[in-house]
Amino acid sequence: MPGKKSTIYILAMMLITIGLFYPDIQKQAVFADGEDSLVYVIPIEREVEQGLLAFMKRVTGEAIEEGADHIIFEIDTPGGRVDSAEAIGKLLQSLEIPTTSYIVSRAYSAGSYLALNTDTIYMNPQATMGASGVITSDGNAADKKAQSAWLAAMKSAAESKGRDPLYAAAMADPDIDLPEYSAGKGEFLTLGPNDAVEVGYAEGIVNNRVALLHELGLKHATIIESEPTPAEEVARFLTNPVVVPILLSIASLGLIVELYSPGFGVPGIMGLVSLVLFFYGHVVAGLAGMEAIILLIVGLGLIIAEFFVAGGIIGLLGAGAVIGSLFLAGADIAHMSLSIGIAFLVSVIASVILFKTIGMEKGLFRHIILRDSTTTEQGYVSSENRLELIGLEGVTVTPLRPAGTAKFDNEFIDVVSEGSFIQPNQQVKVVKVEGVRVVVREV
Repeated sequence: MPGKKSTIYILAMMLITIGLFYPDIQKQAVFADGEDSLVYVIPIEREVEQGLLAFMKRVTGEAIEEGADHIIFEIDTPGGRVDSAEAIGKLLQSLEIPTTSYIVSRAYSAGSYLALNTDTIYMNPQATMGASGVITSDGNAADKKAQSAWLAAMKSAAESKGRDPLYAAAMADPDIDLPEYSAGKGEFLTLGPNDAVEVGYAEGIVNNRVALLHELGLKHATIIESEPTPAEEVARFLTNPVVVPILLSIASLGLIVELYSPGFGVPGIMGLVSLVLFFYGHVVAGLAGMEAIILLIVGLGLIIAEFFVAGGIIGLLGAGAVIGSLFLAGADIAHMSLSIGIAFLVSVIASVILFKTIGMEKGLFRHIILRDSTTTEQGYVSSENRLELIGLEGVTVTPLRPAGTAKFDNEFIDVVSEGSFIQPNQQVKVVKVEGVRVVVREV
């Protein structure tokens, strides 16, 4: 009987324990399927640049405000700007919400760096990640200082999420030899899905988003897909490193052509529109503030004032203010210097061509260039070259020391002797005329 009572007592305790913890077990089961969970899906597509950074700040902020339980970044990018990638990486590291990168197709260069800054990584069966060397805008490898900084950033991103930094370093350093992953010396490491799982750089391989949500235990979660607004899409295009010098070149070319054109027409409109688009894109992307806009307006005002105020200093100050506003709006001083240099070269070439073909008789130049002349018809008399006096004889009126006055056929003329002193009332002969200088010799 005692044994039977003990068994009943144990069963009763088990039932009580199950009853106490059953609600939590049930909640965990529901949570495992993602019910009552909110998941934000954010695309990282095309190039990584400042426009993407502005988009990421907005949508991650919205996810935090809405109380999201998970954020999935769907990555398909060839890479992009290092400074933009590092800024986005800091943003990802600051998130307290669990994050997952789903590499849909490719995560190269800056894209692989962004993926390494998330908590988990999943890959499509055809996806790849890596090839993260720093390449300049002209297609060459960056200097050693930039490469060293980027290598450290890649390794730090991997270590921050518990991944072996060796493979992140091999993605950015071609001198690291990993032949077992087809990355011999002189080649950047690129990992496929199986290799990424093997080295711990990916938690799994999934065919689509549905499979990913199932792997994450979120198959029944509420999904919110974030997309860039039309303004953000335009800003991403306008702040592209390739587009910026084109916009500035069109702006400078349009304004230069307008100087040679009568009235204000298409060239001037094109120049102003290009300038407006440049600042619009940088304002939306969060790169340019009101100080850049105010400096631009002041600069343009000074340039316009130059057409009404003589001197040239006001125009130079205006040009300096416009260039300063461009630097304030730009994300990278080096790239902005290159873009402004290209625009300046285009404007110089256009100016030379227009000056030789059109001249400065038309357009706004006609208001700032003096074209009046002092003609005889208007009552102005220039100095005469009196060549007809050569050989003419006359009499000195005053002593020539060596300059003085002589009389020729009842005309008094200022003359100069060949060098010797000549007394008054002496016979002289004109031997040379050089402009207003009449040279005489004593007869």
